[in-house]
This record gives sequence, structure tokens and C-alpha cells, in this order.
Amino acid sequence: MSSPFASAQEFREVVDRLFRIMSEDPQMGPRLREADVPQRFEFDDLGLALSVRAGREGEPANLWWTWDEEIDWSPRVRVTMSSQTANRYFQGRANVSYEILRKRIKTTGDLRATLELGSIIKPLHERYRAMIESDYPHLAA
Repeated sequence: MSSPFASAQEFREVVDRLFRIMSEDPQMGPRLREADVPQRFEFDDLGLALSVRAGREGEPANLWWTWDEEIDWSPRVRVTMSSQTANRYFQGRANVSYEILRKRIKTTGDLRATLELGSIIKPLHERYRAMIESDYPHLAA
């Protein structure tokens, strides 16, 4: 499977925008902060890893994420997938349970917490599709 993204830099740009949408959304953001499920996503085809946690007391953002390897927390969930699978998932075109069974998504840690986050971010799929249709049409599946 080759990446639908033009480069690793484009992938990072798109994912940063995506997490900003989640963090700033008045419905999703506070619910994700309250769920407080630290995660690490590895995108094996691009050699990238993203660590995400809930905003801490005194921090204005609901989510905090970094592409750096050095973090001061432990992820409760680790997820590995290709950038192609991630793109399909964020469009709402990939079922997490099915992708795990097909081994397109590998997880360790609290899988239940990950699946529960899926219901919180469900509105994201439509917003992601609109973003890629507008700014990254080559990513539309």
C-alpha cells in the first residue's frame, strides 16, 4: 500500500489540522479532554509517530499533541497503521474493528478506551472529508 499523501510533511500538516479541529470543536474537544486517553499513533509507511494527550489543568487546549519522540507521559493506547488506513479512517470509510481483524490497524493497551473515543469523534469524519475535498482533493477515497 502506498501513501495517498504527497509527502510525510503533507501528512503532518493534514493531521495537525485534524487534531486542531478536534481540540477546538465545542462538542468534541471537551469530551476528549474529559476522556483523558493518552495515545501514540505510529504511521509505519511514513516512519512518523504522533503522541496525543488531553490538555492539562491550566492549558487552554483540549488536546495536546507532538511529533517528537520525547514525551512526559505514558500512552494508554498504542496504534500502528499506514497513512492510507488513517486517511480512510478519518473519512469514516474504515471500520476500526474490521481493520484490527484484518491487521491493518495494530493496537496495544486499552482497546476499549480507543473504541469509545470513536463515538466522540464521529462528527469529525464529515469535517475531514470537507477539508480534503477543499484543500487536498487527491486524498478523497
